[in-house]
Amino acid sequence: MPDVPSPDGIRRRELPGINGLTVSVLEAGFETAGRPAVLLLHGFPEIAYSWRRTMPALAAAGYHAIAPDMRGYGDTTGWDASPRGDAASFRTHNQARDLLGVLAALGLRAVQAVVGHDVGSMVAAYCALVRPDMFRSLVMSSFPFDGPPAVPFGTALGPAGPNLPPRVPSLDERLALLPRPRQDSMAWFGTAGANLDMLGAPQGLHAFLRAYFHVKSADWPGNHPRPLASGSAEEIATLPTYYIMDQGTGMAATVAPHMPSPAEIAANRWLPEPDLAVYSSAFARTGFQGGLDWFRCHAGPIGRGEIELFAGRTIDVPACFIAGAADWGIHRKPGALDRMRNAACTRMDGVHLIDGAGHWVQQEQPERFNTILLDFLGRARTATRTADR
Repeated sequence: MPDVPSPDGIRRRELPGINGLTVSVLEAGFETAGRPAVLLLHGFPEIAYSWRRTMPALAAAGYHAIAPDMRGYGDTTGWDASPRGDAASFRTHNQARDLLGVLAALGLRAVQAVVGHDVGSMVAAYCALVRPDMFRSLVMSSFPFDGPPAVPFGTALGPAGPNLPPRVPSLDERLALLPRPRQDSMAWFGTAGANLDMLGAPQGLHAFLRAYFHVKSADWPGNHPRPLASGSAEEIATLPTYYIMDQGTGMAATVAPHMPSPAEIAANRWLPEPDLAVYSSAFARTGFQGGLDWFRCHAGPIGRGEIELFAGRTIDVPACFIAGAADWGIHRKPGALDRMRNAACTRMDGVHLIDGAGHWVQQEQPERFNTILLDFLGRARTATRTADR
């Protein structure tokens, strides 16, 4: 085990035999049996350590906090790290299956809540959609879930027989045709060269991660998100280049001009250098390929069929959304926030945008994040107890 620092009261352990993996988990509040459990799912490029400021608050409030290194990340082993390996094992539903194995190994038949950030928000949403009996409430962060993809409807009802809708060009196809050709970062993350671009960044891995975390945080002055009205390629191209990249430019070169100054780095209290070193040392060991393979599945056809099986289904457990007010991620898919609030989740408790936070909300503003989370968990526990009577 590498020497990963952990706050007091958090332990690390390994769970072997989980869907082909040995899963590394952080736990807090484990000393007392019978506590309601909360499962915490990190995003990209993060590890379970990203919950280091939330887990002690959960434990102090009487919960058993569990944060795994997801498939492809950190100290979890057993996944295929080759550039063109078994990407299908990283599809959303297989990652949800990993989490069922974690709960089973810990002797848990249900958790009070599953909390996901970024990519973890998508996995958490499908956990609650598919197994509401096990994942009894849901907190999404920085990545709104607007429902499973739809299946074309009514295509055989026309008087002339099958009436298939015309093919709509993909977002990347439309972005590529702009006068300044662009590319969606989610699609770029699924390309063959993305791992080496970031892992072998000319500025060095640690400096690359520093710039990447900085430019997506509230510290970067360019983050003033707004809802998108039309979803046209021209409008989407107004997003910062860390989301809508210049075509032919990798992520290392995209964020390099936004490297914070030495004074800004020294003043950073939410991600000081020792904490960032935990991330850089983790990805130096594993590379980014495991995390990127989820994007290969999400942005392509791998696993889409099994997700479409749930077309039209809603999330019916108590749900909550928490994000930074300076996070462009909540608007990068036009209309997703409203569809999540008004259609995809039938028991939406609230949407909370925290000032002074960008994409890394639970790290940038942990006190406010934890307060909102604990308040929601209290209401959700009351609601589920009432439903069980």
